[in-house]
Amino acid sequence: MTATDFAIGSLVTARGRDWVVLPDSVPDFLVAKPLGGSDAEITGLIPAVEDVTAASFPPPAPTDRGDDRSGRMLREALRIGFRSSGGPFRSLASLNVDPRPYQLVPLLLGLRQETVRLLIADDVGIGKTVEAGLVASELLAQGTVQRLAVLCPPSLAEQWRTELSEKFGLDAQLVLPSTITRLERALAVGEELFTRYPVTVVSLDFIKSERHRYEFQRTAPELIIVDEAHTVAADDSGAGSAGRTQRYNLIRSLADDKTRHLILTTATPHSGNDGAFRNLIGLLDDDLKTVDLSSDTGRRLLARHMVQRRRGDIRDYLGAETQFPKDRQTSEAPYQLSGSHQEFFDDVLQYIRGQVQDRTGTKLQQRVRWWSALALLRAMASSPAAAAMTLRTRAATTEAQTDAEADVVGAAEVLDQFEDEGADAADLVPGAEHEASESSLLRSFAVRAEALVAAPAEDAKLTLLTKQVKALLKDGFSPIVFCRFIQTAKYVHEHLSGALRNVEVEVVTGELPSEERAARIATLAARSEGVNRVLVATDCLSEGVNLQSDFQAIVHYDLAWNPTRHEQREGRVDRFGQPRDIVRAQTIYGSDNGIDGIVLDVLIRKHEKIRRDLGISVPVPARSDEVLSALLEGAVMRGNGYEQLAFDFGLDDGGVKDFDAEWESSAEKERQSQTLFAQRTIHPDEVKEAMDAARRSLGEPGDVSGFVADALTELGALLTATSTGFTAELSQVPVQVTEALTAADGRPVTTYYNDLPAPRQAAVLQRTDPTVAALANYVLNSALDGSLAPKERPAKRAGILTTGNVEKQTVALLMRFRTHLVLPSASGSRTTLAEEARVVAFRGRPSDPEWLTPLEVEQLLAATPTANTPADVAANTLAAVISAIPVIQQHLGTQAEGLAAQLEEDHVSVRVAARGERAGALSVRGLSVRAQLPPDVLGVYVYRPAGIAA
Repeated sequence: MTATDFAIGSLVTARGRDWVVLPDSVPDFLVAKPLGGSDAEITGLIPAVEDVTAASFPPPAPTDRGDDRSGRMLREALRIGFRSSGGPFRSLASLNVDPRPYQLVPLLLGLRQETVRLLIADDVGIGKTVEAGLVASELLAQGTVQRLAVLCPPSLAEQWRTELSEKFGLDAQLVLPSTITRLERALAVGEELFTRYPVTVVSLDFIKSERHRYEFQRTAPELIIVDEAHTVAADDSGAGSAGRTQRYNLIRSLADDKTRHLILTTATPHSGNDGAFRNLIGLLDDDLKTVDLSSDTGRRLLARHMVQRRRGDIRDYLGAETQFPKDRQTSEAPYQLSGSHQEFFDDVLQYIRGQVQDRTGTKLQQRVRWWSALALLRAMASSPAAAAMTLRTRAATTEAQTDAEADVVGAAEVLDQFEDEGADAADLVPGAEHEASESSLLRSFAVRAEALVAAPAEDAKLTLLTKQVKALLKDGFSPIVFCRFIQTAKYVHEHLSGALRNVEVEVVTGELPSEERAARIATLAARSEGVNRVLVATDCLSEGVNLQSDFQAIVHYDLAWNPTRHEQREGRVDRFGQPRDIVRAQTIYGSDNGIDGIVLDVLIRKHEKIRRDLGISVPVPARSDEVLSALLEGAVMRGNGYEQLAFDFGLDDGGVKDFDAEWESSAEKERQSQTLFAQRTIHPDEVKEAMDAARRSLGEPGDVSGFVADALTELGALLTATSTGFTAELSQVPVQVTEALTAADGRPVTTYYNDLPAPRQAAVLQRTDPTVAALANYVLNSALDGSLAPKERPAKRAGILTTGNVEKQTVALLMRFRTHLVLPSASGSRTTLAEEARVVAFRGRPSDPEWLTPLEVEQLLAATPTANTPADVAANTLAAVISAIPVIQQHLGTQAEGLAAQLEEDHVSVRVAARGERAGALSVRGLSVRAQLPPDVLGVYVYRPAGIAA
């Protein structure tokens, strides 16, 4: 018998099991999934060499009888265990993440575009990675695309790979300088990297290079996600860095293919540069480069492509509360130099002043001296360890060919304007040595700095940090201490490791590859379980890394000279999933070094005020470099009065007044853009309709907790309620169940949380949690396996209930409907097989049934027993009903066809609105849903009126 004898969706028997034939089957080769099995068990069957016969799904046996709870358990296990639902979102059933309602908005927006072009610009910590992943997963599940590449800073590559794997089940390959050779060696002759590996996470700075860019443009996947998309927002003036321009040119060339799907994510889409913002949104639609965004036409056009929301917009979206910290408590802690530290600072500052006042040589030489001086000043403010390294390092600006080039290099190194390398290079010390005549003096300074490193007890800044960290630990906070330079981080780590007792202290810097950073953090969390922990880090962890599960406070040991970096640091703990209501952010600064006070007043405090007023961050204006440089130069030039400069400069100094006005103007524009461009194309009622359609297939969130509690109890577990869920004692549970519930560390999961955030080794009572899914699969598979002992089968396929809630005998049938979905895509239609679990019911005899409406079915399922049913009556009644199932088979087929029509309507409804017909379209070209007949009867449950004669 060949594969053509078996229709897609039909049942076959092989290898002692029943299987469902899947759409990818071809003549003589069946792709099949075990009945009741998971996608991991999909295999190939060859009828020519093994015994494959047609099968039909057997009805339940009258002896397989349970109570009301066991029947309900099977019903919920079926829905929770599905991974190929026919609902309007093909991917939701197979995800390991339960999206919040607000996270469905970008997905709905994307499904309504022929070619998906989205800018997801939600606030820090809302979940842009999940939102972009949802869109990507749906496009892949529907067959609209077959390949995906995520372009991101190299520091975020490992996190993207983890997110795609753990949440979306996508096995992504990292394409980085460290992996490219291995990947290319694995290619066959004539094979290309981005066709061999359908899902990749690619370093944007690696792939933008001339060597790799053109190959990527030629073979790039149909779907591109660009993370931290603000780093590609170059204007047309050519004033930006070469790296930013290269990135923009690459993404622009990819966007020029009008069939390519493109998703951009950033929390800061507008940096104050209107030209760069126009180019960024112009990647989505060419008209957005020139349209008047204040007009109705412009707003409507941008609203088709852009989602931008603050936390306040989504905290209680559609009644689903999303947990963010309620408050971020910020504070400042000053210190003053003393003793040998102050003498060293004074002497080096005198040298720096001479460098700045020296007007000899060319303009290039003067600019090199200025940036070297500023680099040394900053390193001294950080730590004697950073100062020592800077004094022994040649300045990168000495390689510049022009004064303009020296300014670009110097600003990147000193003013935290890293663009080409991102955060990975942001913790390297800049150099100071640039002329041979000064080498001996600089080396003598370096010797003095190294002596200070050896005497940390005299370091007032380090002493203050130790006090602050101890106070945080005492209050129950595990802090991250952010430093500017690698040497400072190591210096701080060594000191804290000795000064803190019974505290685990770890350090992570840009010296480590991204995967090792993640490993160190995970190891720290694991070995410090139940004890205090401190992480010392540089800004290599300031972007994209989620640290909220293990840390609740940030200490800025060094001021970032770009306030966006401050916000990025604090965003590592102040984000969705942080279990604490309050997080803390403390800033340490030198009150007498003449430097920190300027940065605080001009940048940090202003940025914090705007963030609190608006609820979001507004990037500092582009001319901040110019203003900050002028103020710092003034501080250096004022001589020995520098200790008073932190707070006494006038508003007009260095153009501060104009700078403030420009920043306020940017904040006002951002306030207006929040009003103009907050997503209103997708209305809440449309999101609710989509959620309702999905839940008809997948069940309500509240169903899961009841199912898990009932199943564990039926299997012999002892449950204890807690404020966040319950715990389970599993000593009496069959070993097959504990094996199914075993976590990564080899121990069965015994703690269950009602919602995220949840600690490690705890299950979340959501259908997508791996432990919950494993329990659902066990309940379903054991119910279908009649060879297991009753204790090992908590759910039963038959039951009878005597109740006062019905006046006539009523039969509920638990059905599994299989449907063929034909979904349109750019490459043609694609057929998939889906499953739905539904209950249908009728009153009276099978020969003359009165079928219940969906509302009546819902009310029936809420019926409660009021009397016991004699065993012989139960057996005889069930036997009669089960034997009569063929009589109603035609109507069950009609039910299946009605469900297919409903599913088709659900699919159409989520696709048509942005195409100009909010509710009017009756079809989408190429989309259809067809029922597979006959449907499966998994369970038969009889509701018998109380008082009826036995």
